[in-house]
Amino acid sequence: MGIVEEAHNLKVLGSGDRVIVLAHGFGTDQSVWKHLVPHLVDDFRVVLYDNMGAGTTNPEYFDFNRYATLEGYAYDLLAILEEIHVDSCIFVGHSVSAMVGAVASISRPDFFSKIIMISGSPRYLNDVDYYGGFEQEELDQLFEAMEANYKAWCSGFAPLVVGGDLESVAVQEFSRTLFNMRPDISLSVAQTIFQSDMRQILNLVTVPCHILQSVKDLAVPVVVSEYLHQNLGGESIVEVMSSDGHLPQLSSPDIVIPVLLKHIRYDISKLIVISEADYHGDFKVTP
Repeated sequence: MGIVEEAHNLKVLGSGDRVIVLAHGFGTDQSVWKHLVPHLVDDFRVVLYDNMGAGTTNPEYFDFNRYATLEGYAYDLLAILEEIHVDSCIFVGHSVSAMVGAVASISRPDFFSKIIMISGSPRYLNDVDYYGGFEQEELDQLFEAMEANYKAWCSGFAPLVVGGDLESVAVQEFSRTLFNMRPDISLSVAQTIFQSDMRQILNLVTVPCHILQSVKDLAVPVVVSEYLHQNLGGESIVEVMSSDGHLPQLSSPDIVIPVLLKHIRYDISKLIVISEADYHGDFKVTP
């Protein structure tokens, strides 16, 4: 096993001809895909990895300068794809990894047949004519709370983000993976993500993008999915799901897994046909 594979706890499951890469968001690790993977291994080679800084990775490998921007994570993704000789993949990115996949696709669009974005956002801060969901003061308070008492912050943050009570399995699971992160690394990653602004690169993303969003998400307002749809450089499609929370693949698998499988198996042109004939949900497509 090479250093890239070891550092990211890389796993390749299944034996299909097509490759699907699953990339997790902040505070989680590859275990967040546990409800989805069993549905994929018969038809795909499924690539799972942990973002550097996740509690499952070696903290000694975390370079604070490299991961001060999302480009650092994008370089990691490209290195992983090159390491395991992936020519083209379906990339499923949750939260920050949705933008990481977008950034990576700009330099190597040939690596990506399509990108499926779950709860993705190009900017979390509100701006003139842009609603990202947060004011700077709110983010400053979040960072201060993380620094003051990380364990207490995790206990309060997890149910808010997942959208459930402390007793729910999904909240407990997110609390576990969040608490497994080294506090100084978690703070640094959170600052990188919440202060990022990727709006200016969206028009450079030419790979087809499937944008999936919970109807209620503390971290990403629904209007952000429409913003992505309007500003990405290639074809895109939006589906707003009836799920609640920022980690719907973990908290609402019964709702989300069928939607994910549909977007994995069908390309945008086919989904337009499906939506017109059979579907009554919230589909939007580019002209």
